[in-house]
Amino acid sequence: SKMGISTAMGYRGAQVFETIGLAPEVVERCFVGTPARLGGLGLTEIGVDVLRRHQTAYGEPAAKLPDLGFVRYRRDGENHAFAPPTVKALQQAVTTGDDAAYRAYRDQVAAQPPTAIRDLMTFSPIGPAVPLDEVEPAEAIIRRFIVTAMSLGALSPEAYRTLAIAMNRLGGRSNSGEGGEDPEWYDEAGPDVPHSKVKQVASGRFGVTTRYLSMAEELEIKISQGSKPGEGGQLPSHKVTPFIARLRHAVPGLPLISPPPHHDIYSIEDLAQLIYDLRQVNPRAQIGVKLVAEAGVGTVAAGVAKARADYILISGHSGGTGASPLASIKHAGCPWELGLAETQQTLVMNGLRSRVRLRTDGGIKTPEDVVMAAMLGAEEFGFGTSVLVAIGCDMARQCHLNTCPTGIATQREDLRAKYTGTPEMVIAYFTHLAAGVRETLAALGARGMDEVIGRSDLLHAKPVEGRGSLLDLSGLFARPAAEDVRRKSLSVPNDEPTLDDRILEVVSPALERGWAVSVLEMIRTEHRTVGAKLAGEIALRRSAKLTPGRVTCHFVGSAGQSFGAFGVEGMRLLLEGEANDYVGKGLSGGEIAIRAPREAQFTEPQTIAGNTILYGATSGSLFVGGRAGERFAVRNSGATAVVEGVGDHGCEYMTGGTVAVLGPTGRNFGAGMTNGFAYVYDPEGVFPGHINGDSVLLEHVGDDGDADQLRALIKRHVRLTRSAHAQRLLDNWEQTAGHCWKVIPRAALAAQVAESEAADLTVQGVAD
Repeated sequence: SKMGISTAMGYRGAQVFETIGLAPEVVERCFVGTPARLGGLGLTEIGVDVLRRHQTAYGEPAAKLPDLGFVRYRRDGENHAFAPPTVKALQQAVTTGDDAAYRAYRDQVAAQPPTAIRDLMTFSPIGPAVPLDEVEPAEAIIRRFIVTAMSLGALSPEAYRTLAIAMNRLGGRSNSGEGGEDPEWYDEAGPDVPHSKVKQVASGRFGVTTRYLSMAEELEIKISQGSKPGEGGQLPSHKVTPFIARLRHAVPGLPLISPPPHHDIYSIEDLAQLIYDLRQVNPRAQIGVKLVAEAGVGTVAAGVAKARADYILISGHSGGTGASPLASIKHAGCPWELGLAETQQTLVMNGLRSRVRLRTDGGIKTPEDVVMAAMLGAEEFGFGTSVLVAIGCDMARQCHLNTCPTGIATQREDLRAKYTGTPEMVIAYFTHLAAGVRETLAALGARGMDEVIGRSDLLHAKPVEGRGSLLDLSGLFARPAAEDVRRKSLSVPNDEPTLDDRILEVVSPALERGWAVSVLEMIRTEHRTVGAKLAGEIALRRSAKLTPGRVTCHFVGSAGQSFGAFGVEGMRLLLEGEANDYVGKGLSGGEIAIRAPREAQFTEPQTIAGNTILYGATSGSLFVGGRAGERFAVRNSGATAVVEGVGDHGCEYMTGGTVAVLGPTGRNFGAGMTNGFAYVYDPEGVFPGHINGDSVLLEHVGDDGDADQLRALIKRHVRLTRSAHAQRLLDNWEQTAGHCWKVIPRAALAAQVAESEAADLTVQGVAD
């Protein structure tokens, strides 16, 4: 079901798996057509395993079922990369800052049985060893280090701030993950900056506001997550506290689940559009794309490079997650070594390697890991689990339960009080790591990281015994005829002035003086993402909110994609004509109105706006004097909208806001909707057959204030769009109200009932 398969027939032959560690003859005989790499176990070895398990199951009866350590570490169970001795050794090293203690940690890791592909590899020197003082400084190496995406929500606020402060002190970067940040942190005075330089944009768009985007040095589009590819982000209900709910524009106590795909990305061209959108709202930021290591990732990465991304992150399967259930992360994803090698080779062979930086993450711990990743093509390196261990994580494996005993991966205040991590611990870890990388480079005869990046020919397999010897790693070491992989230029679009640039020339002086300003422009479909650059500048320059309509832009014509994206409070965009897809994407307080051309004599509402409108909007308003396409208000978190008809999947995954549909709807309305409300005008009485009954229920608009709210919305809609259809509904209001439904999310209703019952119990307890 995670891959969109709901029947056995759809599952058979779907080819949604790949194999790792099976011999080619086994794959050819049993899994025809399945991607297979590395070779591995044959039928003989598999037969031995089956017999051993049969003996365990039906041999001498056990007093109790054994715990094999598949989740938590057990002394006699499966080996873990971060076993307790390793955890203690690392924490000892970062607490004391002692070089000998860090050496003991490296020795502890090296003594473990192989747990990753890189444990079966070693490297050859470039030449004679060089003096350590000739190797590039640790500060330059640390700039290649990133604390990978871990959200404020999966992590406690204290742990999140520790990581951000430490990396900002070091000159490295931390990644916000999916979920946003507290905007109050952006204005904190003091020497330490507590927010992340890398801000993530994921499919749920939780916490993605214009201010959030404008404060980034890098913006990362998360296509998938290494630890659980194929699924969107998840935050269980017990982690959605009032604080976290405020940041994510959601309701406390309700689970937050992102859709598996980005609903504005169905092709590489769509990805290029999102990259363009983000460049417009924050021209200063580098744009990256996070991909999961899997068969075929090289082809996808080539498309990403052509879509003008600045960097590509290849995420491995062993990366952790602080919020998802264990069922989501077992037997999913591939090692980063496979994905990185494929990506490097594909980009080089297609002459694209110099266009992008390559980054990787997923269980990287030691200097040797860093150097091997560099040889496979990575220029930058992400660390997650190891950094959490450095600040106190004891690998209790209960992150998703909100019961982290060290206060790192929990929102419970009693457990957060036990948190003891400090930025100095993170700084000590990365300082030791960079020093170890320098030592390794010196021993290899390299004076800097650039000399080993992409040198997969220096890697070779270790001589190992047992089943590890069955693996064929030669495919990882292939080095295509190389182009110059050093980056030649930024992958930015052409620098031709945009419509927003013209508007900014007029608006900027007025904003500086605090004046209201109005502009009029003709618009064509080639004008994409109009309004986003203006919104980003306003968000960056002014922390104080503008009064409504301070900046009013009138447009006439046909707008291109992403019209009004990321519009902020104080902006009003009025379009006479029509607009393509993604209108109001990420709307953050602005007001947008679209009306048919004056010369149009429509007797009934016509479609004048495209698909996926208001995707990820957090506030603001939209009025469409006609119909819109599919997925209207998908992942709306707080915007208000009026439209005169929508296609399929309206209000999908909505967590806040109000939507009024004054006409027909498509199927599956309200799927995944957990909060907010919708009103639907349904004179034919067919709407009950169009809703997603698992997510929402219906009631007629009554006299309890809903009718007044709806009427006020329609009046505002008429004023901004001159809609004849909406005016007719107002002229016959009693009849109109009788044909209107109110759509109520079941999750929101259940939360209200639970809150009411809890309040009753409290009152009863006081009375007793």
